[in-house]
Amino acid sequence: MSGLYIQLFSIHGLVRGKAPELGRDADTGGQVKYVLELAVELAKREEVARVDLMTRLLDDKAVGSDYLADIEPLSDKARIIRIQCGGRKYLRKELLWPHLEEFIDRTIKFIKKQQWVPDIVHGHYADAGYVAMELGIAFDIPFVFTGHSLGRNKKEKLLADGLSEERINRHYAMDTRIHVEEEIIRNAGLIVTSTQQEIDRQYGLYPSYEHCRFAVIPPGIDLETFYPFYNYRLDPELISEETKQTRLALMEELQRFWTVPDKPFILALCRPDHRKNITGLLEAYGTSSELRAIANLAVFAGIRQNIASMEENEREVLTDMLLQMDRLDLYGKLAIPKKHDFATEVPELYRFCAEKGGVFVNPALIEPFGLTLIEASACGLPIVATNDGGPVDIVANCGSGILVDARRPEEIGTAIKLILVDREMWDRFSNNGVTGVRSHYAWPSHCRKFMEYVRDVFPGVLPSTIQFGAGKAGERRWAFGKRLTGASQLMITDIDHTLVGDYESLQHLLALLDRYRENTAWGVATGRSLELTLDVMTESNIPLPDILICSVGTEIYYGSDLRRDKGWLQHISHRWKPSEIKAVLGDLDFLSFQEAEGQRSHKISYYMENNPDCLTEVHQRLRESQLQCRVIYSHGRFLDILPHRASKGRAIKYLKNKYGFPSTKVMVAGDSGNDEDMLRAGNNGLVVRNHSPELDHLQGLPRVFFSQYDYAAGVIEGLLYFGFLPPHEADFLSAPPRL
Repeated sequence: MSGLYIQLFSIHGLVRGKAPELGRDADTGGQVKYVLELAVELAKREEVARVDLMTRLLDDKAVGSDYLADIEPLSDKARIIRIQCGGRKYLRKELLWPHLEEFIDRTIKFIKKQQWVPDIVHGHYADAGYVAMELGIAFDIPFVFTGHSLGRNKKEKLLADGLSEERINRHYAMDTRIHVEEEIIRNAGLIVTSTQQEIDRQYGLYPSYEHCRFAVIPPGIDLETFYPFYNYRLDPELISEETKQTRLALMEELQRFWTVPDKPFILALCRPDHRKNITGLLEAYGTSSELRAIANLAVFAGIRQNIASMEENEREVLTDMLLQMDRLDLYGKLAIPKKHDFATEVPELYRFCAEKGGVFVNPALIEPFGLTLIEASACGLPIVATNDGGPVDIVANCGSGILVDARRPEEIGTAIKLILVDREMWDRFSNNGVTGVRSHYAWPSHCRKFMEYVRDVFPGVLPSTIQFGAGKAGERRWAFGKRLTGASQLMITDIDHTLVGDYESLQHLLALLDRYRENTAWGVATGRSLELTLDVMTESNIPLPDILICSVGTEIYYGSDLRRDKGWLQHISHRWKPSEIKAVLGDLDFLSFQEAEGQRSHKISYYMENNPDCLTEVHQRLRESQLQCRVIYSHGRFLDILPHRASKGRAIKYLKNKYGFPSTKVMVAGDSGNDEDMLRAGNNGLVVRNHSPELDHLQGLPRVFFSQYDYAAGVIEGLLYFGFLPPHEADFLSAPPRL
């Protein structure tokens, strides 16, 4: 298909096309609206063929069934794609870090299934940035990042607010986030921000930021939804029955709280988060007798049902809000509705507030951008906002309100009062906002600028040049993601005594693998460490394969830059306790540690005499200590202790699942006991003639073929036998096998 394929990532899962639940919790702020509208608007571009918004699949009664569909269309060229990871229950984004490798693996599987590699991956927030970065590396495609907020800046603010470092790390996984953000900033080809302030005050806290390419592109808003309040006066027919019902419901809900409902009102709309500084707004209003006399206050602080069951941060903010309401005696003046519908009620809230001559306030201590400020301004509602962050640019562009030091409640109160009592100022801010938003914050303009940066920073991407496939014969560099998702079959072989042993047959096998590389990916699986594997391959003049499975299946590497598979590493770390294993086996005098190069983080290696009683003793010790691990004995000499999830066979099973290879299209070749589990794992198994006697008992098993040939010649016979090579390539084996 011609045209760009773009994947956007927003991982947390509370993303849906219809009536997104903005304000439900800390994950559902303006970023959700941003990515949804960006996906739809980018898809309208002529040069774009498809935009997929990748998020997490949820099957959780607590959040409803709208987040369960694998694919949700947003338009004819835009979709939400939901990927399962970390189970199916909703988890706030700070708890998703351990599950991101699974998200990456399943996204690769999705790419393989649909046979279409994205041209650009664009991560939103740090977790999604990590996923997009890893996919960008795997497929050698442009990686774009939008942080929305960054950890270092957030940590500074939280510490200033009195939160302890221990609590910040416990709740926000801040150290992990900052470490990942450092890596993202080093690797991103382009970083998109909404304001220059983000670059100076947030990215500037990271050492690598000076080497980044930044694009300052403010987001847009839907001007068909956020239109001026006075349109109703100019054309009463604009008010549909649905709109009338929405407005009536809002009026009735607000009037439940207010003793004098006809006064102008001050509107705040934000998530229940410490940084949003609801406390400062209540203090500003509650301590000003003038404000309380001339206006009511409405605070829509997210969506809630039972405060006691909410997350700690949200629960504390809402509890404090209720306590302040009581302390400042705001009954009859403060409305605190429990929910709102973003798609229908929020635009009407802005217009209703504007009709009443009110003011919209964003009292956040810092606001990376401030999407609600643009929405309010577009509806003709004057604003008061923090002078720290994106509002500085918004007010400079639109002239729609006043900036304040949000840490000073009296300054917030003074600014609100100025606008409320000065009708000339109110009108000026209202008109400026409507005009300014249309000039500076329209989605078509955002997407046009984005594509201009893409064309400039990533030459050759427009028009689309990235095709799905495994590469052409003779190419020496091809991204491992494209190789492994593009190939239709996979061959994995042991090195010692299987791949290596006869130079002539080895060279012929390598020539065949290169000749048929468009369809056939290949790799090696060995008990050797990575370093020793590279040594023997160099000695034998073997080029780097697509996959290296090293250290008896505990390590997987890809491609020319030997990219380690972090998902596999995370998977096998489950219940791995190396220090306890060494302690349990430490006094067995028939065991001696192999040299340092044989020891790995997830492999403990010993020399042991060929004695069944010794092996039984090792198994018994580990079993009695309830240590879950795998014991592999090979060549009558080598004893390896591995994580219980690790082995060559399990590593190959993981690769089959990740890259979508059916067992019928996988051939494994080996010669010794540490190859047995991959030979028995349901793949096409090839045993070379020069195998160790410990594999003799596999003869007769279905899909296990014992070759008449030694070493690489035996591998070639296996490829022919299982149909991985066309029959005419058997000419090399026409001579009788060497004895």
